[in-house]
Amino acid sequence: MRVSLIQLDIALGDPAANMKAVSRHVEQLAALSEPPDVAVLPELWSTGYDLEQARALATPQGMREAEFLAGLALKYRMAFAGGSVLSLDGDAVRNQAQVINSRGELIASYDKIHLFRPMHEDIWLERGSGCPVFSLCGMRCACVICYDIRFPELARRIALAGAEMLFVSAEWPEPRINHWQMILKARAVENQMHVAACNRCGTEGPTIFGGRSMIIAADGTVLASAADHEMELSATLDPAQPSFLRNSFPVMNDRVPDEY
Repeated sequence: MRVSLIQLDIALGDPAANMKAVSRHVEQLAALSEPPDVAVLPELWSTGYDLEQARALATPQGMREAEFLAGLALKYRMAFAGGSVLSLDGDAVRNQAQVINSRGELIASYDKIHLFRPMHEDIWLERGSGCPVFSLCGMRCACVICYDIRFPELARRIALAGAEMLFVSAEWPEPRINHWQMILKARAVENQMHVAACNRCGTEGPTIFGGRSMIIAADGTVLASAADHEMELSATLDPAQPSFLRNSFPVMNDRVPDEY
């Protein structure tokens, strides 16, 4: 699986500008000698954290963004796994990751479970429940969003459900970027699972976002890592490696859940 991350500087509350930027990056990726099978975007890539306007910016089930990505998927034969968007479900607004296959079909979605209180997500958004495992490009995959990675129980649950690939979309700030890098490596190693993590960059008010998006193999090898500015990065992940590691070093078989 060839994966590309699109590390964006997001225009706050301006879906049109952000869609234009995504189109430009996807066109550049498609022109590469080895274009990606899957592209990953940051958390809330179309709006940023304009949460006071979340209800006005959200569309039912995030269809504005899903239809936009479906158009790009069909044009370039490229799938999208994350990022996340503001999704309206009745009276609830959620932070939703979307998965679009290369035929332009919305095949899975995930609503962020762990809401980040310092950014007031708990005030403006409703949390989700459940984390589906889906098939994409011949691999079993799942999506999580930003703060979710601080909770190892969720990643382990995903791995035990058979996921071999974890897509992470984030708006992770610069002051804690070392946590981002350490946690992502840990989630890959402890779950013997590939990790493709796309963070945003740039500034929003006083907050500086750290970038440093990463593609990490299931053995913990960092295959590609970004700087702190807007950019794309790509790597090829071996679909057989997670299964090989789990069979040759079956650490999960030694779990003692009754003691945890």
